[in-house]
Amino acid sequence: MSDPVRLARRVIELTGCSRAEAEQYIKGGWVSVDGQVVEDPAFRVTAEAVVVDPAAQLAAAEPATILLHKPVGYDTISGRQPAATLVQPDSRWSEDASGVRLLQRHFNRLTPLVPLDAEASGLMVLTQDGRVWRRLSEDRDLIEQEYVVEVSGEIAPYGLARLRHGLEYGGRALPPCSVSWQNEIRLRFALKGVQGGQLRHMCAQVGLDVVAIRRIRIGKVSLAKMPVGMWRYLPVGDRF
Repeated sequence: MSDPVRLARRVIELTGCSRAEAEQYIKGGWVSVDGQVVEDPAFRVTAEAVVVDPAAQLAAAEPATILLHKPVGYDTISGRQPAATLVQPDSRWSEDASGVRLLQRHFNRLTPLVPLDAEASGLMVLTQDGRVWRRLSEDRDLIEQEYVVEVSGEIAPYGLARLRHGLEYGGRALPPCSVSWQNEIRLRFALKGVQGGQLRHMCAQVGLDVVAIRRIRIGKVSLAKMPVGMWRYLPVGDRF
């Protein structure tokens, strides 16, 4: 039996490529060992079957941004029930049209962004991309978010107008926002700088009880028809 060698060395032997290229092939998920993709260039191999995908490309893998349909009861940024645990290879939405190849490295060091109340469901963002982090952290209050809020009760006179402008939260006047009826029991909110608990408080001030809250859009990115608990990649080039 031959001595163990680094996977990158075996790829060099098979293809005649440089060390840097071998490592890039491996990190890009193009190399399998006995039929299993291995993304670590330092992985040790002996007599295993090492195969480089014929379609292998040397383009560096982009950092991933993942869009999750968070269920009710899970925490976004911190808490005992982190929604990030739902992001697994087998929970990727089958209709993900991003064109991004799934890599194991995409599940490392994902940072959750744009808080969403635990009792709410809907669009949640997790990223490895510093550009996305800066956009959704530094400019968060400038990015419009859209929610569908199911309510019960009778809305107070001029309640819709008050929801749009004239309410307070946390001792401060809220800026104008867009609010409309989606149907008899659901309101659609489009607003910026939303705070935890704000939507429930707004509805309570006009006589409505909140039954459910679902975030359906952050900036230009929508939840679409993705099922609860599923995730998809943000396509390369898309922006919030």
